[in-house]
Amino acid sequence: MENEEFLKKVETELKISKNSNYTVRNYLSSNKALLEFSQKDPESITSEDVKLFLAEKLSENASASIILFLAAVKYAYLLNFGRDITRTIKRPKKEKRLPNVLSKEEVKKLFDELKNSKSRLMASLMYACGFRVSELVNLKLEDLNFQEKIGHVRQAKGKKDRIFNIPEFLIEDLEGQSNIQKNQNEIYLFVGRSGKLSTRNLQKIISSASKRAGLNNVHCHTLRHSFATHLLESEVDIRKIQELLGHADLSTTQIYTQVSTEEIKKIKSPIEDF
Repeated sequence: MENEEFLKKVETELKISKNSNYTVRNYLSSNKALLEFSQKDPESITSEDVKLFLAEKLSENASASIILFLAAVKYAYLLNFGRDITRTIKRPKKEKRLPNVLSKEEVKKLFDELKNSKSRLMASLMYACGFRVSELVNLKLEDLNFQEKIGHVRQAKGKKDRIFNIPEFLIEDLEGQSNIQKNQNEIYLFVGRSGKLSTRNLQKIISSASKRAGLNNVHCHTLRHSFATHLLESEVDIRKIQELLGHADLSTTQIYTQVSTEEIKKIKSPIEDF
């Protein structure tokens, strides 16, 4: 089997199974990298080739990257040849890292560096509603109900729909943006210069603004983490935060109880009761 045929079969099956663009892209790039590294045809690759690739290319990467790579290879070889060449390879334990969270003052500093009104509106909406970056770029005009002040996130992670509140202070700007898009016969609320806005473009906008604001390691998802943490600090029930974030499992949301500085400050030491 040629490399192109091998990869095309993986791509086709992933798309038929309704996997996200993120999964399709990562599974294809992982298998392509292994093929290029080994310089073998797909059927000749063994677990030893996979181990050598991990040792030389991914040894410095986070555990999550290695786990994703092995999942991609396992999927491709089970699909094409009915065998798992990763079966004998031990998966590393996934690191439990706390998410990076901005304070409210840092969020304001970030927004102050977004001089372009459209960029500022996109960032404000991500933070105000706790959107994933993919949810923002896929937001359609038909998903917004300004009269009811609600919107719908359609088929987000885990193929779930959810409702979000449209923040009062953003309604005027969002209605203006919506009218601009309607007049241009656009489907999406936000588009790029050459069509649909890409998540990569939005990541660049946030990254550049954060550097100008003197903030480190800030990404679009940092705004989502900050949204959840600030709600928790405002004593919003964690199950309501779970619904707003679209988490299937409460344990996923509970990580924010570990990063809330304000909540930690409220905890008294037992010695204070002496």
